[in-house]
Amino acid sequence: MRISIVVTIFAFMGACGGAAPAPRSDRGAGAPTAQHAEDAPTGGSTLLGPPRAGLAIATFAGGCFWCTESSFEHVRGVTEVLSGYSGGSERSPTYEQVSSGETGHAESIRVVYDPRVVSYEQLLDVFWRSHDPTTPDRSFFDAGHQYRSAIFVHSPEQRAAAEASKRAVEASHRFPAPLVTEILDAQPFWRAEDYHQDFYRTHAQHYREYREGSGRDAFITRIWGAGALERAQQHASTP
Repeated sequence: MRISIVVTIFAFMGACGGAAPAPRSDRGAGAPTAQHAEDAPTGGSTLLGPPRAGLAIATFAGGCFWCTESSFEHVRGVTEVLSGYSGGSERSPTYEQVSSGETGHAESIRVVYDPRVVSYEQLLDVFWRSHDPTTPDRSFFDAGHQYRSAIFVHSPEQRAAAEASKRAVEASHRFPAPLVTEILDAQPFWRAEDYHQDFYRTHAQHYREYREGSGRDAFITRIWGAGALERAQQHASTP
């Protein structure tokens, strides 16, 4: 009964849980703070450049970026995960603009990682186990082109790995429908507004209710088995 109530509430809200909470202006004890304050935007989204030397970038879109971001946060070798927007033409898009579906962007995450510690192939394993890659322009009850499944590749090597990984998942016949995940050349990545970053941590109750109501974890368990995402995270974290 509780799950059905949550689903009903969030089905009306949509858009990655509906209107996000306003940024907190009181930064006293216990108030949520941004993890990446050094590049926190003051208005809309912020264009990000390359990482520092020795690190690499993986960019994924798997529905609501709150959930996709949290899937990569604790993988060994990942130094930063940011929620943002990629794949559209609008410069410095706002959350409201992207949520309208008119900018062409997908809710995406930028994973900065050390390739000497974790491989791109291991990150792809986490990606496949973190969302539903079979529903075009939809992620559970979030509907729209901004919730599509996509891998934005940053090199020919990443493209080859992504294509091979997708073929392997397709050949496994694990999913009941064809994969619709796009593999695209990387495009500008716009860091989302500060209140979206680390949402699973700064707004933990809202996040838990949203994730439970969406059915994401139930789907992952049905397709991959109990604890599949956690096993992929641990495997990626094994030296």
